[in-house]
Amino acid sequence: TKRRSAPAGCWAVGVGHVVSFALLIAFLSSTFTAWCNSHLRKAGTQIENIDEDFRDGLKLMLLLEVISGERLPKPERGKMRVHKINNVNKALDFIASKGVKLVSIGAEEIVDGNAKMTLGMIWTIILRFAIQDISVEETSAKEGLLLWCQRKTAPYKNVNVQNFHISWKDGLAFNALIHRHRPELIEYDKLRKDDPVTNLNNAFEVAEKYLDIPKMLDAEDIVGTLRPDEKAIMTYVSCFYHAFSGAQKAETAANRICKVLAVNQENEHLMEDYEKLASDLLEWIRRTIPWLEDRSPQKTIQEMQQKLEDFRDYRRVHKPPKVQEKCQLEINFNTLQTKLRLSNRPAFMPSEGRMVSDINTGWQQVEQAEKGYEEWLLNEIRRLERLDHLAEKFRQKASIHEAWTEGKEAMLKQKDYETATLSDIKALIRKHEAFESDLAAHQDRVEQIAAIAQELNELDYYDSPSVNARCQKICDQWDVLGSLTHSRREALEKTEKQLETIDELHLEYAKRAAPFNNWMESAMEDLQDMFIVHTIEEIEGLIAAHDQFKATLPDADREREAILGIQREAQRIAELHGIKLSANNPYTSVTPQVINSKWERVSAAAGRRGGGLLWGVGAEQFPFYFWGQTSSFQPYDAREGGDVDDATLTVPHRCNEGEVGDATLTVPHRCNEGEVSDVTHAAPHRCPPVFWQGDAEFNRIMSLVDPNGSGSVTFQAFIDFMSRETTDTDTADQVIASFKVLAGDKNYITAEELRRELPPEQAEYCIARMAPYRGPDATPGALDYKSFSTALYGESDL
Repeated sequence: TKRRSAPAGCWAVGVGHVVSFALLIAFLSSTFTAWCNSHLRKAGTQIENIDEDFRDGLKLMLLLEVISGERLPKPERGKMRVHKINNVNKALDFIASKGVKLVSIGAEEIVDGNAKMTLGMIWTIILRFAIQDISVEETSAKEGLLLWCQRKTAPYKNVNVQNFHISWKDGLAFNALIHRHRPELIEYDKLRKDDPVTNLNNAFEVAEKYLDIPKMLDAEDIVGTLRPDEKAIMTYVSCFYHAFSGAQKAETAANRICKVLAVNQENEHLMEDYEKLASDLLEWIRRTIPWLEDRSPQKTIQEMQQKLEDFRDYRRVHKPPKVQEKCQLEINFNTLQTKLRLSNRPAFMPSEGRMVSDINTGWQQVEQAEKGYEEWLLNEIRRLERLDHLAEKFRQKASIHEAWTEGKEAMLKQKDYETATLSDIKALIRKHEAFESDLAAHQDRVEQIAAIAQELNELDYYDSPSVNARCQKICDQWDVLGSLTHSRREALEKTEKQLETIDELHLEYAKRAAPFNNWMESAMEDLQDMFIVHTIEEIEGLIAAHDQFKATLPDADREREAILGIQREAQRIAELHGIKLSANNPYTSVTPQVINSKWERVSAAAGRRGGGLLWGVGAEQFPFYFWGQTSSFQPYDAREGGDVDDATLTVPHRCNEGEVGDATLTVPHRCNEGEVSDVTHAAPHRCPPVFWQGDAEFNRIMSLVDPNGSGSVTFQAFIDFMSRETTDTDTADQVIASFKVLAGDKNYITAEELRRELPPEQAEYCIARMAPYRGPDATPGALDYKSFSTALYGESDL
């Protein structure tokens, strides 16, 4: 069954309760009598029977005067019933004047010795004067007393105070309360949970002997009761609370110190976070700037492409988080300064080199170095592309030339003219003339090869040594060919005088066929040459040159037909006169078949070349490569990647303890090549709680934060208002006064006192930071709490 709450002085007994109502009355009478006597003895008197000794109202009025410290009306000294009733009414009126509503308790019942009503009245007095004024952390009366017991006994094993009945049956809670405040009186570690009678008696005896708290409870009654009476336990426990009122004062002081230290510890944590974040960001800046300023070119396009990819990874992957960290650093700095200002602390000054301005300076250096880095990379890649193009052109021309010179030295060194006939010698002379024409035509190619090699050297081509060696070999061979050609001509001319005639038609054929053949080879070489262009205008220039070339083809074709006509005419005359001609023209190796074959190749190559150039105009992607019978392009989009777009960053922003509201923070966010755009960050914004007290209070606050009546409040105006409203929340003098309470009014405090009164973490925080006390009354281990307290507010050099 449940016991319903009843008005003061009313008693409800549940059906099936273990003890009878008579036993409950007796139990409470004993407890209440002891409680009353603990106060009456201050006036030099006491009661023996609570039912009888309050009937005349005299000791009842005296009890109220003692516990309230106030004077009641003068009592009537008569012995008649009416006098007694008047005295009791004076006591009841005084109780009612203290805000206590008495229900069903009348003076007549007290005068008549009604035990139930008398106990109810005494319980009402206990509630009002011993329990009601108890206040612990915004809870009062019974709840406050229970919270006080829970906090005091929390560190003790086997103690779990949840109520004022069965939580106290084993006696450990009573012993824990005493040990917490007077540890020298109780050997708590020797108590056993399975011996409640011994525990209870130990606590009762110690309380009576050393704490002046009379024994109000009986150990056997408590142990023998399934559920001890709550009122009796509360009455007795309240005596402990008031006995340790000095300790309560110390607890209040400790609470104030804990709150102040908590603020400082949180601020120090924010400072450490700022310092770490600033150090990490500065270290990243220190590593990044030399990397961006390094302009050491690589040897190959692949290596430079990798550097470009690394840079784009930096822009896409590595830099954006650092942008967010920089924004977060500035937010943390402003948040910390706001919290310090609201808690009356001095502004935070970061260590040297880690100011927000230092971060901004380093960041500007990063962006300055970054600005020219990509442009340099792209220019280097273009330079290497040109080098590769030139190197390939050099290899192509060198290969063609080397193929042409193959066997030429052996040909020029042979002595075939010594045994040649007259016709043979004339053929050799004419052949040598054709070779000289061919040699002169190749002079331009050799000069081009040398010029390309020189350009590769000037552009610092990584494989220049091999290019130079090959070029030198070609030049040396060319000089040898020139010398051999001159020597052979002298030998042939010397022999020519001994020879008579040659076939004019064959000679004419040879003279015209060789240059034409050389022209076709040069044309094929030009048509197969590779070009690299970067603009449409360059392609259009190539197209114009190619059109001019094609315009000469009809004349060349007529020349071809003329040369072939000479051969046909010689053949016709030989057939007409029955002359048997040799299968080959003795003066040249250029046969009509060779001319026709090369002409077909020149015509086909001219067509493909023109188509490729026109396709390049349509492609519109550069650089564009054109080479011989194939054409390809390798598009390179320099606009690709690298930019940091505007971003929305969500960052936690804590201003002060209290409610959480949304706040919009605009921070500079660097996006691309130094451009700055505003990025709006929606972040949780923790603001102090404001409890409105009606329209008048709201209007008062708005008049302070919005004097112009604009309808909006700036963040700075809000901070200024909160600073004014909270300036007296705590000061250095208040903290010093709190430490003085914990120190027992001494000018110093010991580590043992700090560990006893403060939570472990905050006690060690103080011990580690307090300077030794140097006053004349100092003792070993004394700590200076005054300089420590002023240092918390920036008022000392600590």
